[in-house]
Amino acid sequence: MYNDWFSIGPITVHGYGAMIAIGILAAFWLGEKLAKKHGLDADKIDSFIFFVIIFGYACSKLLYTITVFDQFLKDPLSVLGSGGWVVYGGVLGGILGAYLWCRRMGWDFRKYFNVLIPCVALAQGFGRIGCFFAGCCYGIQTDSVIGVSFPVNSLCPVGHPVIPTQLIMSAGDFIIFAILLYNLEKGKYPDSNAALYLMLYSAGRFAVEFIRGDINRGFVGILSTSQFISIFAFALGLYIFISGKNRNSLEESTKV
Repeated sequence: MYNDWFSIGPITVHGYGAMIAIGILAAFWLGEKLAKKHGLDADKIDSFIFFVIIFGYACSKLLYTITVFDQFLKDPLSVLGSGGWVVYGGVLGGILGAYLWCRRMGWDFRKYFNVLIPCVALAQGFGRIGCFFAGCCYGIQTDSVIGVSFPVNSLCPVGHPVIPTQLIMSAGDFIIFAILLYNLEKGKYPDSNAALYLMLYSAGRFAVEFIRGDINRGFVGILSTSQFISIFAFALGLYIFISGKNRNSLEESTKV
């Protein structure tokens, strides 16, 4: 969980940024492989993924700003210049960015969404390891064997071990990635990959939020901001899944 890995002159390589970079590179690599295999426009897929990442990052920063709006009003630069961001903002913003790009290019958004969504889960898995190195997104205090103590220069308060929720979320993201990739290649519902992602990620995120210890992440009533969004994300995923099955059944019946 030591964020400062090594320095080259005045430049310090941080674990947080390094893991996010690895996640992005992995997403690019996998995206190119899946695009070629499933008949997408492989020549333009790098530009597509780059646009989605930029759009997602902007939306993640926007949602973070909303959750700490009082602080933003007092000192805007401290918020905009910080490393704070909200994963859900990045996910939803990335989906919106993908839709806008597909519409502009005349691509089938549903097909691109289903084929490339494993890249998102893969990148998130590495990103959460970065959170562990930085000490953000930490869990509640615990005396159990899984408790982790962070160093004084991390974002996590020191003095008592906490649940490493970052690693729990990372493991969940990698499991979701494996499920999505299997479903895309050999599963029964390859056209519902996007729906599966929304349902699996939102359910896991809703549960993990109960053992998060960082309070500076916004709340809607008794629910954290992420739990509140998870309810709608799961409902959207369920709707897409059911409507997709009905659409496929209708298409099959018309072929008979």
